Amino acid sequence: MNSLIDIIRQELADSVDEKTVKTSQNFFKEKIKFYGVKVPVVQQIAKKHSSKIESLTKQEIFDLCSRLWQSGLIEESFVACNWSYYIHKRFEPTDFRVFEKWIKEYVNNWASCDTLCNHTVGEFIEMYPEFVASLNEFARSQNRWVRRAAAVSLIIPARKGKFLNEIFEIADILLLDSDDLVQKGYGWMLKAASQAHRDEVFDFVMKNKYIMPRTALRYAIEKMPADMKKQAMSK
Repeated sequence: MNSLIDIIRQELADSVDEKTVKTSQNFFKEKIKFYGVKVPVVQQIAKKHSSKIESLTKQEIFDLCSRLWQSGLIEESFVACNWSYYIHKRFEPTDFRVFEKWIKEYVNNWASCDTLCNHTVGEFIEMYPEFVASLNEFARSQNRWVRRAAAVSLIIPARKGKFLNEIFEIADILLLDSDDLVQKGYGWMLKAASQAHRDEVFDFVMKNKYIMPRTALRYAIEKMPADMKKQAMSK
């Protein structure tokens, strides 16, 4: 397994793009660690080696992912996210503890948060919906990335019309959050939910528009018709 990690790291190092090196930090307010590899190239590298993990036990794969997360390098986190989602058909309820540990201990930027939560955690929640209640606890965390995770884990299920009541519960908890990345996260969640439940989301926004941060509000109504947007934005 050590050799596989070494191979991944060497291929990432060999794929550094100078333009990406110069611009990567621009997308983040917090300091991030990176090689400077374009995201599609990172995905190609992860996919290229995914066949090599198929014969491993799930614990061995999670251990590989944890090692990648521990490096703090954003590209390595993307490979870890790719691999954890790749084996989603093997997920079991006890795996939630693994994903929770990654979110709480290793996630340190919005891109790693969203890549993990949109796919691995979102898929897990769809498979084991009883764990959606754990996202309420996430929403009350002191850690901004854990709070964002509470919302962005439901993006893909929300697009399918799932978990509407839970989405509103999380939005209520995060409603007055002062962190703009958390605001964007729950606004994005509401926007996703509006694809299947437009009127319900609109009613939520209208009920809360005088106290809801404008950043979250704008995200929530982005897919709505112009007349609804106008009503929601009016003061």
